[in-house]
Amino acid sequence: MRWLAAIVLSSLVMAAPALAGGAWESELEARLAALEAEGDDEIGLYVQELGAGGLTQRGQPFGWRDDETWYLASLIKVPVAVALLARRETGELSLDEPLVLEERDYVDGAGPTNWAEPGTTLTLGELLEPMLTESDNTATDLLIGRLGLGAVNARAQALSGGGLGPITTLLAVRREAYGQLHPGARELTGMDFILLRQVEDDEQRLDALAERLGVAPAALALPSLDAAFAAYYASGLNAGRLDAFGALLAAIGEGRALGPAATAELLAIMARTTSGEARLKAGLGPDIRFAHKTGTQHLRSCDAGIASRGEGAAERRWAVVACTRGERDIERSEATLREVGRAIRESGWLGP
Repeated sequence: MRWLAAIVLSSLVMAAPALAGGAWESELEARLAALEAEGDDEIGLYVQELGAGGLTQRGQPFGWRDDETWYLASLIKVPVAVALLARRETGELSLDEPLVLEERDYVDGAGPTNWAEPGTTLTLGELLEPMLTESDNTATDLLIGRLGLGAVNARAQALSGGGLGPITTLLAVRREAYGQLHPGARELTGMDFILLRQVEDDEQRLDALAERLGVAPAALALPSLDAAFAAYYASGLNAGRLDAFGALLAAIGEGRALGPAATAELLAIMARTTSGEARLKAGLGPDIRFAHKTGTQHLRSCDAGIASRGEGAAERRWAVVACTRGERDIERSEATLREVGRAIRESGWLGP
């Protein structure tokens, strides 16, 4: 239970009042190092106070492995949402525009769209909300199909300063990850992966994959799902630097990505996020509002958004991006992210 000991140590022994000047940086670094030393997760963190009213003056950023490449998982749904709302702003589309859900559109994962029958009509607005608040993969791929991957990637690159890798559909994530095991997996459908996802044991899932592909288990190129996802992560797809994703969040928060109305709309939806209640939000404390998006994949977890406190002219806002990698138990990774949030708060970065 080393991870539990790390949490207790971090929250009790190392708790400190708000620190003056730049001392918060060394405090935060010490707490992150302690969390890494006592658990199986590596931690990445980027924190940046945002300017007010669209101004570019910001506080000094803090980074911990923020210039490394991290798998961002469902954090990529934020630039999808920005691309959608930007097209709505220019009048190119309406959130009332309907799309028809077909059997080929289903992707495994959370959210309500997978419970809708084929032939159901859903508006773009009805897909936007669950994509962000419940991390609905099927809704995401429907929106990407409407917007075009090229448009989503171009906007993400522009807002991040070029520090994000290529964004793919969520179905392509499955095809590329399992394609490391056998090229035939790149031809599987979303329904195939839904059935594979129901096999919880990793070794049994490999056997189920081989059976679905009509090959012997020995024909798989790698010995485990761990190895397959490690090879997939090395591709750089749906990945990027945390400081680059922080720049994208800053563009949203400072009103440079969207107009005022669309910015407020996007942040309001992100504030209703129901996934990740045990992650950064739990550690930041009840006086911090957090409009955020989570991301989860094999041995990877993330949480990122805009934290704020105060009202009106006294409001302060921060872009916060945190990811972990290495821990197999998602509850332990969520506990680590919670302690990262607590460390940010208790270091004094968000004020006394």
